[in-house]
Amino acid sequence: MRAGVRVTAVGVMVAGTLAFGLPNGSWADAAPSPNVTGSVRIVPATASDLEQSAVRRVEAMSTREAAASVVMGHIPTTEPAALESYMESTGIGGFILMGANIPADERGLRAVTAALTTDPDLPPVIAVDQEGGDVSRLTWDAFPSAIELKSAPPAEAQDAFAGRAGLVQRAGIGVNFGIVADETADPSSFIYRRALGTSPTGAAERVAAAVAGEHTAALSTLKHFPGHGAAPGDSHASIPSTAMTKEQWSAADGIPFQSGIDAGAPLLMFGHLAYTAVDAKPASLSPEWHRIARQEMGFEGVAVTDDLGMLEASGVPAYADPVANAVEAIVAGNDLVLAVMYTTADSAPRIVDGIAAAVESGVLPEERLREAATRVMALRLGQAAAGRGLVPCGDCVPVE
Repeated sequence: MRAGVRVTAVGVMVAGTLAFGLPNGSWADAAPSPNVTGSVRIVPATASDLEQSAVRRVEAMSTREAAASVVMGHIPTTEPAALESYMESTGIGGFILMGANIPADERGLRAVTAALTTDPDLPPVIAVDQEGGDVSRLTWDAFPSAIELKSAPPAEAQDAFAGRAGLVQRAGIGVNFGIVADETADPSSFIYRRALGTSPTGAAERVAAAVAGEHTAALSTLKHFPGHGAAPGDSHASIPSTAMTKEQWSAADGIPFQSGIDAGAPLLMFGHLAYTAVDAKPASLSPEWHRIARQEMGFEGVAVTDDLGMLEASGVPAYADPVANAVEAIVAGNDLVLAVMYTTADSAPRIVDGIAAAVESGVLPEERLREAATRVMALRLGQAAAGRGLVPCGDCVPVE
């Protein structure tokens, strides 16, 4: 096992249901369970089995293969052949579904995710921003969104996200970038309509409930760490900043994130937000914020960036190079780098080449890349072991 790597269990099939991101980092005992194609997949009995398998696979990778495995890419199409070719040619570890990837109905989306899954034994990390309401890629999602849930009992958030995760699962999607752990009471805030609470405590209760709701069907992601609420502005076009101290943050905006981590969320998305009293850099590029998440808050899952294209869109000269942004993000502690804005079919290969070159030059320590690749590999192997995020549900009754 490489120094500094600890992999928690990310999925296990138990009595026909799925449990993700178990807070205690252990896997329940489970007999082999059939997946949706009728074949049988053996489930590792312990987190140690999964960890050792992930380590072995990553150790066998070339530097470039490891670099590819930590990139989540995107191309705007619903054409299965184009998507399959993209995944096969790039070898990247993940794909984010945006609006341009979503057909008119669930059946069409299952064809898309099936095309992305070129190797069912090692499925990619397929993710979607399915918050509901204002950010809803699956237009057939009629479950309540944050604008309603922020004033409802936490149990309603749990129910809504259980249903939402079910839709994600039915489409063959493994990860939902859907739980907004930011909090604000300001209706004029960019994030207000998407936040699950108007106070730290209220948001924390609903975030934990949302994670609990999703855990049977989707891998939950908390976003946008360390929180938009205290940093005014839209990070799609700027670097929102705040002078809030670490102590103030811990007593307020940090509470919902801690709640979601404690509830077992297996992914944490780092925002392009600058808490200048902690680090002048955006959190997505900040080693200090990654240290806080792991060493002080106990997060052991996969750290993923928000879309790196947003850094370019900020207009800040230091963030004009997407490859340099990706390298800096991995150096800082991210395990998976996400690129959507300004991307083309050759963007992911250029980022992969840049990450590999950074290892060769010593800018990116190889141990850091292997650590990141091992966490992502464990996530992918966990999906395969649990029989989800593989061949989509071909015989599901379509959502009306």
